[in-house]
Amino acid sequence: MIYAKKICLFDKKVVILQRFMAKIGVFDSGYGGLTILDAIRRELPEYDYIYLGDNARAPYGTHSFDVIYRYTLEAVNYLIGKNCALIILACNTASAKALRTIQQRDLPRINEQMVNDKMVNVLGVIRPTVEAVPAITQTGHIGILATPATVSSESYVLELEKISRQLTVTQQACPMWVPLIEAGEHNSSGADYFVEKYIREILTKDPQIDTLVLGCTHYPLLKEKIEKVAKHIGVIAQGDLVAQSLADYLSRHPEYTSQLSLNGSCTYLTTENADRFSQSASQFLSSPIQAEHINLE
Repeated sequence: MIYAKKICLFDKKVVILQRFMAKIGVFDSGYGGLTILDAIRRELPEYDYIYLGDNARAPYGTHSFDVIYRYTLEAVNYLIGKNCALIILACNTASAKALRTIQQRDLPRINEQMVNDKMVNVLGVIRPTVEAVPAITQTGHIGILATPATVSSESYVLELEKISRQLTVTQQACPMWVPLIEAGEHNSSGADYFVEKYIREILTKDPQIDTLVLGCTHYPLLKEKIEKVAKHIGVIAQGDLVAQSLADYLSRHPEYTSQLSLNGSCTYLTTENADRFSQSASQFLSSPIQAEHINLE
């Protein structure tokens, strides 16, 4: 009986310790989410992070809703298993196609299974982006550059309409941009051609656009090229906006900050070859990293 009592006390101590070891998970289908992670870590360097890139199945932008939802939920479940209390879908396609369903259908069940006051939440990147738009545009004409899946979801259109019905929103699918970036060709002349092509198409639809939103976390790598073609049009990247929104969220939700550990660390996971990911991610972040291969399926 004495031995059993000691075991019980030890188990309780372990649970208490684990409660203060939770991390922030950042998920993307590929490398683009690293631009979000980098901005978040600059804004909130004290927390511990896990970045998960599902590079083996990227890009998500051409998949159906059911596939995107399944892939995203697999990643969310994996990160919860790695003790992540907050998970950021640093992928516009996943935020557009899977976030709402996960929040409404899956999170209630997941949180019911949590013990010792632990909680999990999943956040996206679209809402923090659109909240910044009305203060930036002068003409009220907004252009959304995104993957085919994000465009077809009309998530940006719907979210912007919630904020203001005075805005005119035009979307443009850019299916070639993510493959070019994933292949490391974003500095090539081929990238120049496709940047000019999609910018020309969206401005033909609405010449009054004065603000372009990069609705994919990969696209900041093309930002200089886009600005060169778009000239005097403002180009909004998401990283800093998402980071500031997360900082505000944490300040308003102590139930999550009380769970998070404060060692300033970051672990990198990928579903593709770890060496290849490490090399490419190091270029994205301008600093060396070492990734670990994992399986989601």
